[in-house]
Amino acid sequence: MNIPSKFWNATMGVLGLLIIFLAVTSVKEIKSIRYVGVNPNTTNTINVDGTGDAVAVPDIATFSFSVTETAKTVADAQTQATTKINAALKAVRDGGVADKDIQTQSYSINPHYEYQNSVCSTYSCPPSKSILTGYDVSQSILVKVRDLKSAGALLTSIGSLGVQNIGQLSFSVDKPEAVQAEARSKAIANAQDKANTLAKQLGVSLVRIISFSENNSNYPRPVYAMGATDMMSSKVASVSPEIPTGEQKVTDNVTITYEIK
Repeated sequence: MNIPSKFWNATMGVLGLLIIFLAVTSVKEIKSIRYVGVNPNTTNTINVDGTGDAVAVPDIATFSFSVTETAKTVADAQTQATTKINAALKAVRDGGVADKDIQTQSYSINPHYEYQNSVCSTYSCPPSKSILTGYDVSQSILVKVRDLKSAGALLTSIGSLGVQNIGQLSFSVDKPEAVQAEARSKAIANAQDKANTLAKQLGVSLVRIISFSENNSNYPRPVYAMGATDMMSSKVASVSPEIPTGEQKVTDNVTITYEIK
């Protein structure tokens, strides 16, 4: 049987293309053998560190106060505690503190016991015992002061109302993220300056940023005014204490890896 020449030519053409395809594929596979175990993403890089500082001036003062009253009945103890708390809250509000910045931390009612020693005789000595003598009612309030100039006057006012416990005064930054962002921006600019200088000295060019890391453990934290509330724990203070806020330095550290060519 005679095979038409056109069919024979077409078949030979297909076989030729198949042979060429297999040959190209084999060459690529052979070349890839030398890259086995090698990271295909290996590039030339440089690492630079940057540091940035920002100064945070505290703009919020926070303190707490509590009242504990004891009476033979719960109702009497509540009345006494509520009277003092309400008077203290009025002083706080009159001092310009908004209701959103006044928060009850705790409210508790507990039995009050007194330990009594037994009277011993020549022949016996009964065990001592605790006697229920009344009830303790306690309420604790947390206050946030945004007008720092009024903090001392508020402490004086509350201390004059018979409040037994005034918690330690502390200062903090209302928006610490803004301070941290400023420090981060300065740290990145510092790292970029270093990278440009280093690239110029090495005679290379910066291509792109491959990685970025940040260490911002030095976050704005509350600063405590030591001794400020100790002055207020006594009776009426004749002069409101001056309470300096100071300032905090926030430091941010970054590491940037650049691809170079």
